[in-house]
Amino acid sequence: MNAATHGRHTNRACRNVRPFASGDLAVGLAGIVCLAIVTRRFIDLPVSYLLQVVVLYILLAGLVLWRLPAFLSGPGLGAANRVTLGRAALVLSLAALVSQPAILRPADYWWIITVSTVVMILDGVDGWVARRTGQTVFGGQFDMELDAFLILVLAVLVWRSGQAGPWILLIGALRYLFVAAGWVWPMLAEELRPSWRRKTICVVQGVVLLVCLGPVVPSATASLLAAAALALLGASFAVDVRWLARRSENN
Repeated sequence: MNAATHGRHTNRACRNVRPFASGDLAVGLAGIVCLAIVTRRFIDLPVSYLLQVVVLYILLAGLVLWRLPAFLSGPGLGAANRVTLGRAALVLSLAALVSQPAILRPADYWWIITVSTVVMILDGVDGWVARRTGQTVFGGQFDMELDAFLILVLAVLVWRSGQAGPWILLIGALRYLFVAAGWVWPMLAEELRPSWRRKTICVVQGVVLLVCLGPVVPSATASLLAAAALALLGASFAVDVRWLARRSENN
């Protein structure tokens, strides 16, 4: 998935940008409430689902405002970051399903697959917009963290569907374990070079998890595909760890 950064630096100060960014986030809140209402009606969820979606979005908005840089292109979050915010709304509508006690029907999984597919398609859109409007570290981090969170949510949903055992959670958790390991071993917290291998494998994880969620896919096939995807992801992390270790030794 795309890890491109968004939003060209300008001379507009953060105190001028932040009110406009709050406006973007308010529009996003209205949008996610509408999306949650549609999802609730389609999947037949309790009212608590709506509350969970709103709480998740408020947490996201707080993180965005906290991490918002001093300069962005034009007013508000910028075009590419608005696309990413739209993607985030879709992802959060799925994340709130994780804690729902109700057993999902086959048609419900097709809804999850459809929403997730839109999220992945929009990932390419926000990257395209970012390349044409400028780039910042904030946008890249926003995009990357959202991609990682989507994979985690999908992994949990696959596990809850019974298509694979709890080991599938490693597909979503490995990235966070890698970050946590960087707190213990600082060399792992060093910046990695951009890698098409890493981006491609990230896309593969998302596609495999969506296939595993398919009601027509046998659980044995889903488990086999997920195991192969996990092995591929583990190998990719091993390559990165080896590269970081070698660079640390050379320095």
